[in-house]
Amino acid sequence: MPLFNSQDILVVGAGVLGLCTAAELARRGHAVTVVDPGGLNASAVAAGMIAPAMESAVDDLNPEHAALLRRARDAWADFAEATGVRLDRDLAEWRGGNVEVLAARLAALGLEHAYGREAGRLTTNEDWKVEPAQALAALTQGLRVLEGRATALSRSDGRWRVETTAGSVEADQVVLATGTGAALEGLPEAVATLLALISPIRGQIGLVNERLVDHVVRGPGAYVAPMGAGCVIGATMEAGERSLTPDPERCAEMLEAAWRVLGQTPRPLTIEWRAGVRGATPDGLPMAGEVGQGLHLAVGPRRNGWLLGPLVAGVVADEVEGRSPREPTLAPRRFI
Repeated sequence: MPLFNSQDILVVGAGVLGLCTAAELARRGHAVTVVDPGGLNASAVAAGMIAPAMESAVDDLNPEHAALLRRARDAWADFAEATGVRLDRDLAEWRGGNVEVLAARLAALGLEHAYGREAGRLTTNEDWKVEPAQALAALTQGLRVLEGRATALSRSDGRWRVETTAGSVEADQVVLATGTGAALEGLPEAVATLLALISPIRGQIGLVNERLVDHVVRGPGAYVAPMGAGCVIGATMEAGERSLTPDPERCAEMLEAAWRVLGQTPRPLTIEWRAGVRGATPDGLPMAGEVGQGLHLAVGPRRNGWLLGPLVAGVVADEVEGRSPREPTLAPRRFI
């Protein structure tokens, strides 16, 4: 017999996209179960950046893409209040490198900023952040969580059945928020083809027990951001890498870059290095929405999972409820 056999929704995956989607559906009165495979997921190996301005400038995004990231940021205000996630709205700063170019890009996009040419510093109040550990815990509150790894999926009599290492689960609708995980056995071929488009990108960060900054400071090769009583140093972007074992050489290079960004003399620090694997689609935007009767995707946010979480959640929840897509550019069918 299935563990749960009611008119409910199953979210497979407990990273930021999965938990945001589950929390949004629960807010709307749906019965939701989250399948959590356990372990340290990529959302926990992050600084929790909600940074439409810096992301737009660094990646030289077009106005439409930048506007989408800004809408994603704005979606956090009500969502955080409703879920208990703490938002940090302190300024973000860029130091050194091509700072003048970045300032020009922000100006062209109409994003608020201040640029000090002599100091070589760029600041903005457009970018926020969260503490990933606190946010993940808050998002999980009140959700029904099944600890186990999903292995297969099938459909019968108008319902989905998901096999997990903890037993089987039935639901009317399923949301796959599986990151770069292998496609479940039994997935429709078209959906498996879409998931195969997601490429892995490893990111490495370092958790430091000393508070080196009081706001986010970015620069060439590294950022340093407040995290709890200390801070976090990040982050690499290593396309095609899946190893969860930190690379000492890469970490050492990132630490050297962080000291340069801060303009400080290197000194001994106690650092816990971590590695996580994110998923990216060919166009850098997530796939969010329906891909079959009662089957939905919430995957592929590249390095912007925390920024895009509530926006993706709203898109998926609307389609679960039969509404028209609010962000057509995120529709998975754009790749078909």
